[in-house]
Amino acid sequence: MSLVLDPAAQNLLFREARTAHAFTDEPVTDEQVKAIYDLVKYGPTAFNQTPLRIVLVRSAEARGRLVPLMAEGNRAKTETAPLVAILAADNEFHEELPKLFPAFPQAKDAFFAERPVRESAAAMNAALQAAYFIVGVRAAGLAAGPMTGFDFAAVQKEFLDGDHTPLMIVNIGRPGGDARHPRSPRLEYDEVVTTV
Repeated sequence: MSLVLDPAAQNLLFREARTAHAFTDEPVTDEQVKAIYDLVKYGPTAFNQTPLRIVLVRSAEARGRLVPLMAEGNRAKTETAPLVAILAADNEFHEELPKLFPAFPQAKDAFFAERPVRESAAAMNAALQAAYFIVGVRAAGLAAGPMTGFDFAAVQKEFLDGDHTPLMIVNIGRPGGDARHPRSPRLEYDEVVTTV
């Protein structure tokens, strides 16, 4: 059985997409980001938790605070990307569960009353949402440069609070110049799938 998704869309989202390391100066608009979110918000999570929170770093002042917190190899590209997004997990996501999971509004207290349980669930489900976000950026015809090379504690202190844990920082824009490295190898189907 072949995939239902058009081959051009398959290529846009996966086969031809690469992590971008350089971008043109074309801006990424709020409308583009809203369209991305309005698409990817439908990706599945456990109990329909929606723990991903996104901080868009647009101003020169905020960029100036963020760039020194990046690993040295990530500073220049973060400084020049048209848009930078800090993706974080909201460890108090359970407060929204009565609205987001009306089939079982008691889930808030039945499963997520303990902070360590919430942190674990938030990390896993926000990471899922972060992956959806990256694919959504590609669906918008843009490129994403996700990074974990930064000072997590300092980014949390500077841009978030104790209830939000940074997951990754994503540079976003149209790829420019020598934006992409060659495709790295991938494991084949038989190397990752076992039937029992």
